[in-house]
Amino acid sequence: MLELFQITNDPALAQRCDAMDGMRLFVDLELLGKQQRQPGGTSFITSHQISDVGRIKAVLRRTPLMVRVNPLNPGSPAELEAVLAQQPDLLMLPMFSNAQTLRSFCGLVAGRCPVVALLETRGGFDSMDEWLDTPGLVEVFVGLNDLHRSLGCNFMFEPLADGHVEAVALAAHARGLRFGFGGIARMDEGLLTGRDVLGEHLRLGSQSVILSRTFHRSHDDASFEPAVATLRQAERELARRSPQDIENDHLRTTATIGRIAQTVQAPLSGPGSLYPDT
Repeated sequence: MLELFQITNDPALAQRCDAMDGMRLFVDLELLGKQQRQPGGTSFITSHQISDVGRIKAVLRRTPLMVRVNPLNPGSPAELEAVLAQQPDLLMLPMFSNAQTLRSFCGLVAGRCPVVALLETRGGFDSMDEWLDTPGLVEVFVGLNDLHRSLGCNFMFEPLADGHVEAVALAAHARGLRFGFGGIARMDEGLLTGRDVLGEHLRLGSQSVILSRTFHRSHDDASFEPAVATLRQAERELARRSPQDIENDHLRTTATIGRIAQTVQAPLSGPGSLYPDT
């Protein structure tokens, strides 16, 4: 079962997620440099606070809690101590571009919490073989929103079509690390539908994905659980595909990504765009 990440600092939504199988709650503290990396005023940047870590952790009974902190910076030691004091289950490091940065971060954590590497830069991709064996690292998650920009792509899912994501999957699996990527919309939504994205997760042996904001809509709050149930049903159906069906779906999805990329003039993000959250 694919682990579904729900980004929230709302204890009520966290409790609803805790009642479902295969979820992971995600408090997002990353602010440094995000607006500059994703210009145009359409980026979704959370207002989560360190105190939210403890608030969400307190309502969870079986679901792990992950915290994305800021990129490594002079304030990281203090930030990490404050976060670790609230006992998260995993820490995610964003925007690293070399092995030394990830090693330094893991050194600060010092084995007190498992680390998830958020791979979203060309430098991080190119140096992958140098940092995948870092002590304390348990998972590699490919952040397509920033990675596609770093690679000079127009459409967020181009790295999925051109082999970059598959290369990460193979390298992570070879080292026994968990692997996941990107965001996913509802099954029948998006120019590249959630179902097509889900098919690629299963093909690549992905174990995790971020639920986009399309799953939890303030104007349609009651549809959250049914939308997740629809994803789970699609996951079961796609898992029964034959090898030829999997290859046919992959070729069709790759062609669809190529067509979409040709129509996109510049990277976009935010509500109503081509991109689920990452």
